[in-house]
Amino acid sequence: MSRRPRVLFVQRGLEPPGGAAGVAALMVQALQDDHALTLLTWQRADLPAVNQFFGTAVRAEAISRLRPPAALRAIVDALPITSYLLRTALLLRQAKRLAPDFDVLVTGDNEADFGPHGVQYVNYPWDLMPRPALERRWYHLPPLVTAYRELCIRAADFSLERMRQSAMLVNSEFIAGLVRARYGLVSRILYPPVFGTFPEVAWEARDRTFLCVGRIAPDKELDRVIDILARVRAARPEVRLRIVGTPEGEYAARIAARVRAEGAGWITLESGLSRDALTRLMAGHRYGIHGHRTEHFGMVVAEMVRAGCIVWVPNAGGQVEIVGDERLRYDTVEGAAAAIVRALSDPAEEADLRWRLAKQARLFSTERFVREFREVVAERTRR
Repeated sequence: MSRRPRVLFVQRGLEPPGGAAGVAALMVQALQDDHALTLLTWQRADLPAVNQFFGTAVRAEAISRLRPPAALRAIVDALPITSYLLRTALLLRQAKRLAPDFDVLVTGDNEADFGPHGVQYVNYPWDLMPRPALERRWYHLPPLVTAYRELCIRAADFSLERMRQSAMLVNSEFIAGLVRARYGLVSRILYPPVFGTFPEVAWEARDRTFLCVGRIAPDKELDRVIDILARVRAARPEVRLRIVGTPEGEYAARIAARVRAEGAGWITLESGLSRDALTRLMAGHRYGIHGHRTEHFGMVVAEMVRAGCIVWVPNAGGQVEIVGDERLRYDTVEGAAAAIVRALSDPAEEADLRWRLAKQARLFSTERFVREFREVVAERTRR
């Protein structure tokens, strides 16, 4: 019997929520049966919680698990900053020390300098500056950021040449463009998968309420979503909005106050839904809308499309590749409202949008993702 390839999977964490963590969890699942798999993470992964949230089936008994030394983790975790990049750097350094014991090194956590036997999946390049506005904090002053990044690169002993030798996978053409601009590399686009299956619900039986799903956080621009649908209601007063997501800080409290202030009962706000409940919710609605202007990909958009919803998105980022059709992209509140009213008022256009989105949905199957991902890992495995 031939020996199973030895894989070291390096990931800061698998904890939900977040599409990137879900993709990493599926990568682990895809490798656990046919590979001798070791998972190197900063925090110990709560696999039952990961599986419950993402619908994956990662088995603790199928993988070995490693973490950096406890003393090092305690020091870094005590820092008064998020320290995401520093944690990644220290994991990369440890991974390279362990590399001779493995046939291939894999990460779903952006760039990694693992050399010719490495596979990296980039959601957004960590080495690209300036960072998106949503990631910036009060302490992100240019001199401090520059010094911090240099510290992290030194801590990782990071090599651009080794990174360029690793297989480069990206989650969208949008990110492929950023990687091309930053590194001069041609990437392989591997769209993230939508997990699980959705109930078959006839169009006529679906709720006409618009769904807006995701973190209730500033980058999701829920104020703008509300403004759009408030304008739609001037022409289509039957329109309703259902916001579903994980609340984050003061912004979530402000959105809750605005929902109450609307007073007419046309908006509902809820959180804490299980994965099964969210799946049924998406499958039971006709329409979805998203507010984040520059999603790196937009997993929840892909989920709603797979569930059979017609979804409108901002005209930027990776999400435009999910919906495809220009009629489903908007630049302004007025433009979005006009496009929605037009579709809701024309059954032929609505039917055409449904047909086109059904074709798009095939791009985001777990079967396709697992097959192509395993092919890349096999290509990079040490013989």
